[in-house]
Amino acid sequence: MLSDFFYDLGVTDALIWLAGQLGGAEWWMQILLLVLGGAIPGIESYNGSFFGTFFGVHPAMAIPSAVIGNLIATLGLVMLLSALRTAATRNRREKEKKDTWVRRRVLRAAERYGVPGACLLGPLTLPSQITAAVLVAIGAKRNQVLLWQAISILLWGVAFGLFGEVILRWIGPDISGA
Repeated sequence: MLSDFFYDLGVTDALIWLAGQLGGAEWWMQILLLVLGGAIPGIESYNGSFFGTFFGVHPAMAIPSAVIGNLIATLGLVMLLSALRTAATRNRREKEKKDTWVRRRVLRAAERYGVPGACLLGPLTLPSQITAAVLVAIGAKRNQVLLWQAISILLWGVAFGLFGEVILRWIGPDISGA
C-alpha cells in the first residue's frame, strides 16, 4: 500500500532519475541533486545519502547534502502548517477531525512513543515531511517536532549513507563507476 502511494506520487520515478544522474555528474551537480532528492518525500535523507554514496559520491558530500535538503523541506512545511493551523484554530471550537489512515498511523505512534518516538520511528512507515505535518496538525508543539525531526533526519541520513558506503566497498567500486 505504501509502495503504491510512493509510485503514485512519482517518487519511484524521481529515485530512478536521481540514481541515473548521480554517477557522471560534476561534484557541484551531485550536491544539488542530493539536496533536491533529500527534499522529496520518500527519498529524503536516508535514500538520498544511500544512493549518493552507493553511486560514488563521497559520504562527506552525500550525507550532508541529502540531510540539508530534507531539513529544508521539513522545516518549511512545518513552519507553514504551524502558521496555518494557528490561524485556522484561532477563536474556534475544536471540531471533529477527518479520520485517515495517515492520521491514525501518526496519532497511534505519537500516543505510544511521544513526539520523539514518532519522529525517530516515523521513517519506517511514512516520509518525515508527512509525519511532521501530521504531528503539527494534531497539536504537537512545533519546536519539539522540529527538534526531533532534525535529529531523526540526521540519524537516518548518516546511517543509510554509511550503509551505502559499506555496500559499495563490499561489492566493489566497479558497480558505481567510481
